[in-house]
Amino acid sequence: MPGLTALVLAGTRPGGDPLAEYAGVSHKALIAIGGSTMIERVVAALAAAPEVGRILVAIDSPQRLEGLAGLLPASCGKPLATLPTADGPSATVAAALAREGAPLLVTTADHALLQPEWIHEFLAACPADADVVAALAGRAAVEAAAPGTRRTWLRFADGDFSGCNLFLLARPQAAGAVALWRELEAARKEPLRLMQRLGWSFALRYRFGRLSSTAAVARLGAMAGNARVALVAMRDGRAAIDVDKPADLDLVRALVSTG
Repeated sequence: MPGLTALVLAGTRPGGDPLAEYAGVSHKALIAIGGSTMIERVVAALAAAPEVGRILVAIDSPQRLEGLAGLLPASCGKPLATLPTADGPSATVAAALAREGAPLLVTTADHALLQPEWIHEFLAACPADADVVAALAGRAAVEAAAPGTRRTWLRFADGDFSGCNLFLLARPQAAGAVALWRELEAARKEPLRLMQRLGWSFALRYRFGRLSSTAAVARLGAMAGNARVALVAMRDGRAAIDVDKPADLDLVRALVSTG
């Protein structure tokens, strides 16, 4: 799908991001890895992907990006613009989808290892009839790529997976999935409310490892206005490694330095 618009979430948390403070920068996206900032690395990967025609960076302080060589037209090579963040990642994606329409490729500024080959692999594997698609990587692939790394695992009956911060909002019906994301994001600190919304049977099947990934996406799709939700398993486990904490930063810097 040539000419695809890609959205990069690069905002910071209200009150600041602990990892940004640890690294001595205002935004996590500005942390340097391998001689360039994370946002420049992500933009370079998107710009090198033939499917991507235009890049949007969602950031609350666009002036922070001024002077970054990798974002200048001569370096990026594809149209790049900024847009304001909303109240949280899901709200930002909802606003971008409403403004830009589908299809929309979404990733994050802390996906510092992102490769254009992964973007191609992901998009090529997206089912043609899906409304929204998420990339995951299996535990075996992740641990082979980075032994000892600590990730957040989705524990399904058919295996453990980690999210890859790569999504395709393929059709307008994806708005229902984003609305559900906003709802679940708002309830993330209220476990009982969250379980009630998901359904006790669904939540308990997941809790005890009896829920398959197929059943999970079917349930979430039904909750999202009958949106067709699909998952794509990435071959390279590094696709699941983002930068959320100091240990992640050390790991990614080590992986970049060794090629």
